[in-house]
Amino acid sequence: MRRKIAVIGAGVVGLSTAVCIAESLPDCSVTVISEKFSPDTTSDVAAGILIPKMFPETPLQLQKSWFKTTFDYLLGISKSHNASDAGVHMLFGWHLFKEIPSEEYPFWHDVVMGFRPMTDEELAQFPGYKFGQAFMTMKCECTFYLPWMVKRLKSAGGQIQKEKVTDFWDLHGKYDLVVNCTGIGSRELAGDMQLYPMRGLAVQVRAPWLKHFVRVSDGQTYMYPGRETVTLGGTTEKDNWSLKVDPITSQEVFERCCNLEPSLRKCEVVHDWVGLRPTRASVRLEKEVLKRGEDQLTVIHNYGHSGCGISIHWGTAWDATQLVKECVIVSRMALKAKM
Repeated sequence: MRRKIAVIGAGVVGLSTAVCIAESLPDCSVTVISEKFSPDTTSDVAAGILIPKMFPETPLQLQKSWFKTTFDYLLGISKSHNASDAGVHMLFGWHLFKEIPSEEYPFWHDVVMGFRPMTDEELAQFPGYKFGQAFMTMKCECTFYLPWMVKRLKSAGGQIQKEKVTDFWDLHGKYDLVVNCTGIGSRELAGDMQLYPMRGLAVQVRAPWLKHFVRVSDGQTYMYPGRETVTLGGTTEKDNWSLKVDPITSQEVFERCCNLEPSLRKCEVVHDWVGLRPTRASVRLEKEVLKRGEDQLTVIHNYGHSGCGISIHWGTAWDATQLVKECVIVSRMALKAKM
């Protein structure tokens, strides 16, 4: 009997988890349920650069494993015929610091390519910055990547369903297992008060001459070239739930980026976006068994990726899939024992 699995959420974490499950467990039926799909997800607003942040309550080796798994996976796509359709490519650039950091080599330095301190000649391009890191990483543009993942899911036999889930128990009896990838929605759906929004605003511009990324260490200023546009950012506003674009803030973001890269003053502004990063001290990736009377419902949680969901999405999707596999095996063994 085919096990029916529901994955709630259609952002980069939800779709990657669904694809990973569908391709790893072809004898299971996978359905993605979400109120919003691309281009209306938080992931669509993401800059899409693979540079992880540090979660204070997640073991560092686990974070590095998630990042390396994701980096290697996207690197493989970037070298395949799917690269353009998936919106995945390699990107070289610089990470700037006003002061020399205590750790010049972050935990992920040996995962990206060619990591090194910036030369004096490179730093001279950015007055006021005392130190910098140069490296090659991956860029994954979700406006292309998410539709491509939906096609991949369907090719693996998965389905999609547009619906808002307000209670896990609404899926009880319809599905054997639920995977929760609702991001900031888990604050209400899972009752997780440790989860909060970190509002981010990004500006999309056309500047085809820009071939490298530039990022300031405070996370407030960055520019990441993509397939068709350049993403300029940004903001980090804790506990701000507003999805309304503030023109004044957009202009401030644009000005900061122009100060770093004056050539941007002649670019065409396409539009600006706002997204709510689902932030907590650690990614929640675990199994929970909900109970209501004599009924039980198993939920695998995979959310809380903050501003680096794209940086670690395939790594966490893989680990979530292993939890699903364990549940399916236990369920089948229990069924055999009854026969």
